[in-house]
Amino acid sequence: MATRIVVLGAGYSGLLAANLAARRTSAEVTLVNATDRFVERVRLHQLAAGQRLPDRPLADVVHRRVNLVVDTVTGIDPAGHAVHLAGRPEPLRYDTLVYALGSRTDLTSLPGAAEYAYDVSAAESGERLAARLRDAGTVAVVGGGLTGIETAAELAESHPRLKVRLVTGGDLGAALSAKGRAHLRKAFARLGVEVRDRAQVTEVRADGLLLDGDEHLAADTVVWTTGFTAPDLAARAGFAVDATGRMLVDTTLRSVSHPDVYAVGDAARARAVTGVELRMACATGLPSAQRVVRAIADRMAGREPEPLRFRYFNQCISLGRRDALIQYVRADDSPVEAVLTGRLAAVYKETIVRGAFAVQRFPMVPTAIG
Repeated sequence: MATRIVVLGAGYSGLLAANLAARRTSAEVTLVNATDRFVERVRLHQLAAGQRLPDRPLADVVHRRVNLVVDTVTGIDPAGHAVHLAGRPEPLRYDTLVYALGSRTDLTSLPGAAEYAYDVSAAESGERLAARLRDAGTVAVVGGGLTGIETAAELAESHPRLKVRLVTGGDLGAALSAKGRAHLRKAFARLGVEVRDRAQVTEVRADGLLLDGDEHLAADTVVWTTGFTAPDLAARAGFAVDATGRMLVDTTLRSVSHPDVYAVGDAARARAVTGVELRMACATGLPSAQRVVRAIADRMAGREPEPLRFRYFNQCISLGRRDALIQYVRADDSPVEAVLTGRLAAVYKETIVRGAFAVQRFPMVPTAIG
């Protein structure tokens, strides 16, 4: 009987892993996803701003040898090598499991966030925010990371009538070079985005934010972009995980507690052979998906796989549709002074985003894209 590889999650990492496994191994490959559509997560700030995104049916992009199962995973039984699904009475059996269920914004870390805040970590939440913005007047985007920066810029450009604030506990663009921070400030000034940095949010309310020192910051809409958490499926199944629920893996992306299980993308806490911990990003997930399939194929052939060797090249930050910031970085993701900005940077970022989807259909294309 053929080896059974089951991939959970059809995001950037999971979809590529399934397609590559179908191409590079003789295994029977099954891909499980909760919906029948591929979600371009790196465009969800555009969806939240009310822009229409391309429709991406998974059936159009999965390899012909991949068995696509549209269903929700309710549990994993590692002892029985089985995945339990909401819509099937019988579990799905595996010999090798690839865990790629991604991450979501953590709305449980602060009082009021789950009740009153919106997020942009899934298609349905992005659509919900887009609907809310039709009647909004003031929007507070909480979080100064890449997601918060892109969301604030996109909302301000798409809805000039809105008053958009970005609130962050640190300095805006702290991970950028001096040139990068200067361009970011200039872009936000042009777009009319008010920045409140070094401001600690202590509570989310229906009428805005409560800051440290009991200062009230008014907003009729709050967007929460800080802090991510992985699904609790891995923890509930007994896999070794970190505090956010990400599966702990070795340098071949194999679970440190269960050798027949691998994890890629945001659901994995991975380190390159250099010891650098890989950040949650499409630029991390795609090369990791390639490496995990090579590791599986090597072990199926009786070979010891090589460890993940990975380096970063840049961080790509969109600032609306006509501006962007490409921050060049060292191998460990720390910034150098060089940046690319303006319309050329926007074209560069759009090329990267399109390439991230194109590699799903043509998985032999190099994926070291960011």
